[in-house]
Amino acid sequence: MKIALIGGGMVGRSFGEAFAANEMTVAWIWDAKPSPELHAFAKLMGASVHEGPGPWLAEVDLVVSAVFGTVAYEVAELAMPYMHANALFVDMTTADPSDMEKASALSKKHHVNFVDVAIMGAVNLHGAKTPLLCAGEKAEDVAQIFKKIGTPIQVVGDKPGDAAALKLLRSIFTKGLEALSVECLLTAEKRGLRNQIHEILTDVDQGSLRALMESMVCTHIEHSARRQKEVVEAQRQMVQAGVSPLVTYSVEKLFARTASRQSTSPYVGKGIESALAWLAESAKPVATGALPESLRNELLAVELIK
Repeated sequence: MKIALIGGGMVGRSFGEAFAANEMTVAWIWDAKPSPELHAFAKLMGASVHEGPGPWLAEVDLVVSAVFGTVAYEVAELAMPYMHANALFVDMTTADPSDMEKASALSKKHHVNFVDVAIMGAVNLHGAKTPLLCAGEKAEDVAQIFKKIGTPIQVVGDKPGDAAALKLLRSIFTKGLEALSVECLLTAEKRGLRNQIHEILTDVDQGSLRALMESMVCTHIEHSARRQKEVVEAQRQMVQAGVSPLVTYSVEKLFARTASRQSTSPYVGKGIESALAWLAESAKPVATGALPESLRNELLAVELIK
């Protein structure tokens, strides 16, 4: 198998080294501004360096794109016309899921197999051992290639964009939990209750995370007004302890939003599907004037709101 790397940064070099160490041929590297270090790396790999696409791509069996997410689709658009039919194009960028979907549609026009690969850790720490998610019709084939170099990789579906979307969804949960943990432990420390808070949260460790999340969502609507009051009280306690309730303030707003809709359009469903469907109505993007200016500008930039 002949491999081309697009992008000579940490991701490209780390996986390129692993491919070469496992008797796979890294023959080409495409980087718009190759550094002396990249040229040295390419010489070590026995690869030629290119600053743009060209007929050389017709010889490639596997293209690994590891550029910035903002230019991922543009790079795919430039590369695919040169690639031979049934070649693999693996996108390891941080591109938006919608760009992955566009690239997948483009790949079909050029009879190329597109696979979306999401990096789930720090490559600078773990190299080619960094866990990956992949999605696409040929995701299983790509997974087998990465498994040969010892990379933990999980196939999450046959629709490109799903791996990138799942990475972002995981971030919603983990980064939100991280932020709440900061506020919770800071307040607990101020109150001299850090060890005790861990003890009273042991029930969370003992159950299923999926069951916990779905239970929270299913009971959220009915109990939103009461829980909002608890969050208000929690914020008061945080302020008294000298901690600014940034995340908890937003938590209160979410409960208030649900409670407001519940008062005018009572929920009568049952189960996680009906709860999510009901909540989706109140979670729709709001008018731009109701958002903070910084967030409004960001959302307008990606056309999430009008």
